[in-house]
Amino acid sequence: MSSTAIQPHQKELFGHPIGLYVLFFTEMWERFSYYGMRAILVLYLITEVSEKNPGLGWADGEALALYGWYTMMVYVMSVPGGYIADKFLGQKKSVLIGGILLLIGHSTLAIEQMWAFYTGLVFIVLGVGMLKPNISTMVGGLYKQGDIRRDKGFTIFYIGINVGAFLSSLVVGYVGEVYGWHYGFGLAGIGMGLGVIQYVFGLKYLSQVGNYLGDSKSNEEVMKAPLTKVEKDRVLVLLISFLLVILFWGAFEQAGGLMNIYTLEKTNRFFGDWQVPASWFQSINAMFIIFFGTTVAVYWANRKLKGKVSTSLFKMIVGLIIMGVGFFFMTGATAQYEATGSSAMYWLVFAYLFHTIGELCLSPVALSFVTKLAPVKYASIMMGIYFAMTGFGSKLAGLLGEWSSSLGAFTIFTGIAVTCVGIGAIVLLLRPKLEALTHGVEDEESVVS
Repeated sequence: MSSTAIQPHQKELFGHPIGLYVLFFTEMWERFSYYGMRAILVLYLITEVSEKNPGLGWADGEALALYGWYTMMVYVMSVPGGYIADKFLGQKKSVLIGGILLLIGHSTLAIEQMWAFYTGLVFIVLGVGMLKPNISTMVGGLYKQGDIRRDKGFTIFYIGINVGAFLSSLVVGYVGEVYGWHYGFGLAGIGMGLGVIQYVFGLKYLSQVGNYLGDSKSNEEVMKAPLTKVEKDRVLVLLISFLLVILFWGAFEQAGGLMNIYTLEKTNRFFGDWQVPASWFQSINAMFIIFFGTTVAVYWANRKLKGKVSTSLFKMIVGLIIMGVGFFFMTGATAQYEATGSSAMYWLVFAYLFHTIGELCLSPVALSFVTKLAPVKYASIMMGIYFAMTGFGSKLAGLLGEWSSSLGAFTIFTGIAVTCVGIGAIVLLLRPKLEALTHGVEDEESVVS
């Protein structure tokens, strides 16, 4: 073979490495399984055992407490998952192991036994912990430092996440609510199986990313070298930005908890004689991301080309504020419910629209931000810490949901809105000082061949 022949990992499609699309579809099926299960988890827990499609009959507070602990642990386990990848296996092998653990977990949930329910949740927690931080780090590894395509690449990857979330909320949600909760859990397992198969066949396009860095002497020396002052400053900025992440996901994860229950119990979901399944509303966010994902990415890219502020930290702050504004629509929904005894579906649609725009400004950008600032030897660990912050945000979401039983949904939704907007405005004032600590990592971005 000629030395100039293009290797599989060097091939591109639509201006991005083909490996991006391998990771896109792997994450799409992983999120199909995760969000499909998430769409019906709380509904399964609170459905009475006497119903035609029986659940566990838990109280709302109990269900939200488990939801909070579960979603927190799913992401907190990303820290040991990232550590294992950095120190022992590399990201590529860790993703495969995570996918297999997820397949086992979702398949176990299909068994109608309490031991299987808890065992399945444990396997899912371990699987997401191994897969989530490492597959995101691999996306960043597809691009050289300073490549302006990195943020767009993460947006494409993020759309893959939400294609899976959109399909699963409709398909798994419908099957779970209509035919049986455990059929829905099993269907999520089938999706994860397809993701593992696709990943294995696409490994040839990932030969240059996700490998264990400790294999060679030179890489071992890099892993042992102390952090420089620039690296320490950049890590500090990341850790501060993670505080925004906790607050953002504490608000956003109301979707699977309090907003999910609100949709089921207090929203008028009828079109004529047909009632929209409550779980279907979980697909609205993903649908909006598919529709608006590239639009938001192009907007920020054009803003950068015009010389306007478009740094990662600025985008994240704007995303948090927009998220907060979205909760004012839930304030409107609760006000209407208290006045009339039900609330219209459009309140939820508008809330999810603003949540989505906020998410697109923050979440894929934050993933890219980690890969820009994190020292190479700690890349997966820092990504793991990012997802752990997501997990703490999910736990916060569960706590807020529990407090709604005493404080009321109106107070919780309005409090979230005011807090997100207010803290976002404060951090916006501090942005220039924080960005100085990045030492210009985003100043000279361009398309790198």
